[in-house]
Amino acid sequence: MTASPYPLSIQLYTLRDQIAADRDGTLTRLAEIGYRQVEAYDPTADPAGFRKLLDDLGVTVSSTHAYALFDRDAGEVFDAVATVGTDLAIIPGGIEHEWFTTADGLGRAADLLNGFAEKAAAHGIRIGYHNHWWEIEPRFEGRTALEVLADQLAPEVFLEVDTYWAQVGGADVPELLGTLGDRVRALHVKDGPGVKEQPHTAAGQGVIDIPSILAAAPNAQRIVELDSCATDIFDAVAESRSYLVGLEAGLA
Repeated sequence: MTASPYPLSIQLYTLRDQIAADRDGTLTRLAEIGYRQVEAYDPTADPAGFRKLLDDLGVTVSSTHAYALFDRDAGEVFDAVATVGTDLAIIPGGIEHEWFTTADGLGRAADLLNGFAEKAAAHGIRIGYHNHWWEIEPRFEGRTALEVLADQLAPEVFLEVDTYWAQVGGADVPELLGTLGDRVRALHVKDGPGVKEQPHTAAGQGVIDIPSILAAAPNAQRIVELDSCATDIFDAVAESRSYLVGLEAGLA
């Protein structure tokens, strides 16, 4: 398997409860586990302090989610994105699910994302979109809503494909990634039982065919995420890292 050109990252939403209780301790522990990149989920939360801590730990920010764009001043959000140290801001939700069920709705979603991208470009930042299952389940002549949406996005807008939710939504994920091609800049790699509303597991311990998925998008960054977990979360993220590092080294 060809290794991704980017370091393995982790979406910090995975450890949102631990971060709320002890941000510095949690980030330090992630660095000790071996993570050298993280994906933030709210860049507006003490961006300067967050960046300083990561600098001290030798950790960089691969990208950040930017849900704050829906209710904060765009300039303020993009300044925070730059402060934490990335130029990739991803919309992880906030668009009405119903928009993905009609052609008109998809057009509105594309216009919204393209508008964010135009504002972001003035700050040297690119906008991405992160899917869940509701952009996969609706079909248009056999194509997922995400594929139809991608056709309407400005060239600079990229996709962060959540591979778990894509499978839950009914996609053949390697095939979907092949169709989306270079539009895919990053993957959320997660594992579990493959159904809604059940806890996720460490990568490699569920039903998802992660090797085939990664092989279908060799140039995309891999980002570990667990939305929920029934075991110790630090054990799960450590096991996920070991599995993915081993997989790309041909050891898993």
